[in-house]
Amino acid sequence: MELVVLNTSGKETGRKVTLDETVFGIEPNQHAVYLEVKQYLAAQRQGTHKAKERSEITASTKKLKKQKGSGSARYGDIKSPTFRGGGRVFGPKPRDYRFKLNKALKRLAKKSVLSQKMRDNSIRVLEDMSLSAPRTKDFITVLNALALNDKKALFILPEANKNVYLSSRNLPKAKVMNFNEVSSYDLVNAGEVVFFEGAVEKFQENLKK
Repeated sequence: MELVVLNTSGKETGRKVTLDETVFGIEPNQHAVYLEVKQYLAAQRQGTHKAKERSEITASTKKLKKQKGSGSARYGDIKSPTFRGGGRVFGPKPRDYRFKLNKALKRLAKKSVLSQKMRDNSIRVLEDMSLSAPRTKDFITVLNALALNDKKALFILPEANKNVYLSSRNLPKAKVMNFNEVSSYDLVNAGEVVFFEGAVEKFQENLKK
């Protein structure tokens, strides 16, 4: 399985990269993808929600009326959940939504997304690029050359590149990440995945560990 390497002008360079069948050519496991996306989204939740229970309400504890003889239901104090302003029954409490997944399952999820993207022809390889300074205009030129200016695109770097990252930061549909930072959510959320040439081998090796 091979992909042609493109230059920053969107033209073929004549070079090709070999993609590992065990990473880009497996039968996608949708449940594994679902679990890792769920884990990612759960980890983003603050979990700071809180509702006061009956014991936490500041109000009088006086019994509202006598126990018997009124002809209606028994009442305690005004903090009862049946009254407006009273405590809430089984209300939300601060909690951590994060949960653990096995590394093997997370690797399977990434392979599944990449294999599906490969089937959809949504993966490209771009020659390694470097910018002398952060310039959003230069990055937009690359997006236009690749016809990605109106699509969600994920660019995967072989190593940290501050200038490339800063050049893309203000573009809402473009995202630049290092190869070891990418999650299944990032891959699913991207319409097109663009590997820089040097990132392909590193990414494949990372998924074989």
